[in-house]
Amino acid sequence: MDAPAPLLLDLLASLKAGPKPYAEVMDAWRTSCPRLPVWEDAVDLGLVRRDHDLVALTEAGAARLDARP
Repeated sequence: MDAPAPLLLDLLASLKAGPKPYAEVMDAWRTSCPRLPVWEDAVDLGLVRRDHDLVALTEAGAARLDARP
């Protein structure tokens, strides 16, 4: 995982209440900085999923969020 864990957890927490529009998530989490791949890491790790125009937390993402210290 390349993204700092606190930022990854912030992304997961933002989806805990339910799916959000893809455009809204991209406005908040997309970056061109190769040292800050929060969105990319969340997708690669299977923590979030995109269903058409919505982004949702996966079971793995919810478990990661619940396991935070």
